[in-house]
Amino acid sequence: MKKSLLVLLMLLPAFIVSFTGCTTNNDDSYQFKFQFITEEFKPLNYTENGVLTGLAPELLREICSRLNIPFETRVLPWEEGYALVQHDENAVLYSIILNEDRKDLFKWAGPYASLDWLFYAASQHQITLNSLEDAKQVGSIGVLRDYAIEQYLVGEGFTNLVYCDNNIDAFDKLLKGEIDLFPSDKITAEAALNSLDKLIYDVTGAMTIRTDLVYFAFNKSIPDAVVADFQREIDVLKQNGTLKSLYQQFMHSPDAPDKLQIYTEQYPPLTFRNSFGEITGFGTDIVNEIMKRNGSFSEIKLSLWGNGYELALHNPNFCLFTMDRTDLREDLFNWVGPIGTNTTFFYTKAGSGITINSLAEAQQLNAVGTVSSWFSDQYLRDHGFTNIVSDGDPAVMVDKLLSGEIDAFVCTSVTFPDILKSLGYQYSEVTPEFPLMASDYYIAFSKNTPVSVVNEWQQALDAAKSDGTYTAIQRKWFPE
Repeated sequence: MKKSLLVLLMLLPAFIVSFTGCTTNNDDSYQFKFQFITEEFKPLNYTENGVLTGLAPELLREICSRLNIPFETRVLPWEEGYALVQHDENAVLYSIILNEDRKDLFKWAGPYASLDWLFYAASQHQITLNSLEDAKQVGSIGVLRDYAIEQYLVGEGFTNLVYCDNNIDAFDKLLKGEIDLFPSDKITAEAALNSLDKLIYDVTGAMTIRTDLVYFAFNKSIPDAVVADFQREIDVLKQNGTLKSLYQQFMHSPDAPDKLQIYTEQYPPLTFRNSFGEITGFGTDIVNEIMKRNGSFSEIKLSLWGNGYELALHNPNFCLFTMDRTDLREDLFNWVGPIGTNTTFFYTKAGSGITINSLAEAQQLNAVGTVSSWFSDQYLRDHGFTNIVSDGDPAVMVDKLLSGEIDAFVCTSVTFPDILKSLGYQYSEVTPEFPLMASDYYIAFSKNTPVSVVNEWQQALDAAKSDGTYTAIQRKWFPE
């Protein structure tokens, strides 16, 4: 993760070395020598009264104490630290986001924080966004070079990016109207605005873009056993409440990442946030029942599907539900289930006169709508469809279908009625024209989740099916 230097860093030397009383070098000291590196990025890491503090340094101090490691941290500009950790065999960089571009560059321990990225607009310049496509149409979006969010937007095809010096510079430009949007998490936004003598109320979160998880990144030469020691200590500090306490202190939130990350999407009636703000649904009830039987509970978080899918691909100890199990995904995840079956159709607008009797006919349409990272999108692309229009939000595709912008929308029969209802449409306004496939949906785990965890979940699901609990949950959500 790249974040900007705060103004205070400009007044400091090229780097700061901070020492604490963690331990001293003696016969019992840890046998590996580290070079810890971070940047000025409040509230994760920042200098106050000449002392490095923040969520990550305080967590690292705890790890140092437990492993008998001298605590020394260099505070460097992001580009310098990011380059150094790739070449120095003793280097560890924190705080950094794990993403596809970085996954194979380092070894990882964490996560110990999560960041929700939002597009911020100046409150006096209201901008309405419903999708990433909407954001691509604004005049300019400020970004910081080599940040994870900048890499993401570039990868998504954004061409309206304007590069800023740091977070403070970006929010200054935003408030002056020199840029239209700036992606940031709330706490960083508030810190940057305070530096400008402004308030968080001077900006508005126009849309949540994604969630990222924050880690320690180790040079690839550092032994696996050393990284495992750090991971073990992080897990212990999660379990004993230390991380939660630090999270509340620095992040002003109780939502520190659990040992197991569990994500889902807005996909009623399988998974969704209801009017009371609760995450519920058929799949959610199944997951909660499994956790209750195993006596191990983790918070369920709601995300855009594409974001959750990417996190599940790259992060360890990660659970994503519900997911259709297909040939394309078979070897990408570990599976618990099945928990249900549905049929995917090509839906057309009722009365449009469009008929589909085969995949070949669907390929001849002007435009077929899909949702990015849904199995149906992957399936059609694999079968040579070149007429696909996609978005991460199914609501965008529904609007396009009923406004005539696309000829058909590919969606599952189990959820499409609820999607239509939530948008104020009637199911009678669409026609299930042609069945694409029938498939089972599962709970998916990242490949580097321990097999023992996956097995425990499968055994709990099997037990719920055997004693009738599964059937009772099914009747609740799908009454005959």
